[in-house]
Amino acid sequence: MNEPFGARLRRAMDERGPLCVGIDPHAALLAEWGLADDVAGLERFSRTVVEAVADRVAVVKPQSAFFERFGSRGIAVLERTVAAARDAGALVVMDAKRGDIGSTMAAYAESFLRPDAPLYSDALTVSPYLGYGSLKPAVDLARESGCGLFVLALTSNPEGGEVQHAVRDDGRTVGATVLARLVAENAGAEPLGSFGAVVGATLGDLSAYDLGINGPLLAPGIGAQGAAPADLPRVFGSALRDVVPNVSRGVLRHGPDVSALRASADRFADEIRTVLTAA
Repeated sequence: MNEPFGARLRRAMDERGPLCVGIDPHAALLAEWGLADDVAGLERFSRTVVEAVADRVAVVKPQSAFFERFGSRGIAVLERTVAAARDAGALVVMDAKRGDIGSTMAAYAESFLRPDAPLYSDALTVSPYLGYGSLKPAVDLARESGCGLFVLALTSNPEGGEVQHAVRDDGRTVGATVLARLVAENAGAEPLGSFGAVVGATLGDLSAYDLGINGPLLAPGIGAQGAAPADLPRVFGSALRDVVPNVSRGVLRHGPDVSALRASADRFADEIRTVLTAA
């Protein structure tokens, strides 16, 4: 079994800083880079992002959907992207947001968390909205293989609140219930649990929620969605040290020049480091 994801992530965050750069090759970005919206453009885009940042940031996060839309050839590019990023020393969080029940959830987990799988990643984003218990096959395989999960809890999209802020019969919101389940998953883990939450950096004051889950908090929304590194202390409070801030378009729009991509990632990393030091 691999060393647990939480321990590997904490070390990577301490050594490289906590920045996560998304790899989101959507059609508009391919066009901005002067690339065709085809498999060759996808390959060039992904290879360039990995070359630029995977040797310096803690985490990269490929968005599976942008590869899947090209069918089997796109998936092959995703396989190569994952392997190249891990070879460069970055941890790979596969942003696939899988969620289902029974054997189907088990198959999703095996696709990304089984060590001999072509798309084997260090962690996977998952959705608990068929009931948290539906994630058990992924939780079990993640523990067995030393991988991690990032469970959607309080997401940055405006529509998320209608589910995540809904109040259960016990008076607790759905989002708070997900966070509480993650506390249990990470009980006793040191230096950091492997079961994280996705919590949007755009959400403002979250003091009504206990974000101290002893696991990582993947924080999308920095850059193009409007949040800035300076917002992180207000959103995450005492859980700030466990935050993995994600930037996608804020870095990617500087391509295809490798040096410009690196410079942008370095600027975000420096801003985040300054915030952490001051907190």
